[in-house]
Amino acid sequence: MFLSSIRVFNSIGSPNIRFQMAIRQSSDTAKFREYLNAAKEVVILSGAGISAESGIPTFRGAGGFWRKYQASSLATPEAFHTSPSLVWEFYHYRREVAAKAQPNAGHLAIADYEKRNGADKKVTVITQNVDGLHKRAGTNNLIELHGNLYKTRCTKCKEVLINTDSPICEALANRGAPDANIVGSEIPIYSLPHCKKPHCGGLLRPHIVWFGEGLDSNVLEQAGNAMAGCDVCLVVGTSSVVYPAAMFAPQAAQRGAIVAEFNIEPTPATPDFHFYFEGPCGTTLPGVLSAN
Repeated sequence: MFLSSIRVFNSIGSPNIRFQMAIRQSSDTAKFREYLNAAKEVVILSGAGISAESGIPTFRGAGGFWRKYQASSLATPEAFHTSPSLVWEFYHYRREVAAKAQPNAGHLAIADYEKRNGADKKVTVITQNVDGLHKRAGTNNLIELHGNLYKTRCTKCKEVLINTDSPICEALANRGAPDANIVGSEIPIYSLPHCKKPHCGGLLRPHIVWFGEGLDSNVLEQAGNAMAGCDVCLVVGTSSVVYPAAMFAPQAAQRGAIVAEFNIEPTPATPDFHFYFEGPCGTTLPGVLSAN
């Protein structure tokens, strides 16, 4: 069962904060920190931009190719049905890139903020990223909207498991290079990752929400509850064009929450928010989220 929308409440999460909706697109760090310090519930909504600073390809726009394929065309159930070996090579490449990447100053600032304020505030990180860098940075209260590169799901019994093996199966060793001269994949299906449960043996797939699939209802409900209760929301490194996440922050602003965007350039949603901090997340976030 999947949900297509989130719940939105009209009440402000904390009655102790008097929000001023007249504030639009300010870059006043001191003023934003006042709201942040007074907040009882804070949500940090992150996207590909923060991980791009760690060297994770965004696979968006004109440069979003792996080999000769538009990366988004491989992130579909249809592509996996047609050529599971090709899709697994693509995701093996992504797993290897993410495994070598390190959390950057933006990830670490978020994790440190949660650690310092966990006793006084509810801090929730909702990410569209699948690379696991928030968790490796130390974030605990994490909602992964689109899944995780290091989780698999059995196409037969549907069990979800964590698997950090490199490679995940022997047949994928030294595969997945983004060489435009390589066409297709010849790995036989029986050599791809399979479920090890007795009497199952189903083909495993990456536990990723692909294009054309709905978000898991439990995950979406958790995200909706966090967004509905937050006093302050930080939008970090996301283009605000992928739904349903794209509507989270604008809806929070409409009901009275303070929303601040951290991006290298404005997005379509920027005019809906109160604060805009331009620049790399690894530069802007530490200054805003620091203890001083």
